[in-house]
Amino acid sequence: MDARIYQPAKTAMQSGRGNTRKWVLEMEPATAKRIDPLMGWTSSADTDQQVVLRFDSKEAAIAFARRKGLTYEIFEPHLRAPKIQAYADRFRWDRVR
Repeated sequence: MDARIYQPAKTAMQSGRGNTRKWVLEMEPATAKRIDPLMGWTSSADTDQQVVLRFDSKEAAIAFARRKGLTYEIFEPHLRAPKIQAYADRFRWDRVR
């Protein structure tokens, strides 16, 4: 059974980064999803992919995966590069538009 350990990115719908500080451990899908022919719903017999565990640190998530005997892959987060700009720079006379 494989697991993914990562730190989630912020959502595109809001500017806050509320749920991005914790590390997430979630299981890889063991079986492919299938479409119900009558209703068209997507379903799967694999209930492990519904489990999402949150940890305060990457080390805690790794320790849990090792304790349970899971193989895991760690995805490091992409760090933000803040663009520092003064408000007055918007009104400079030599600003490129």
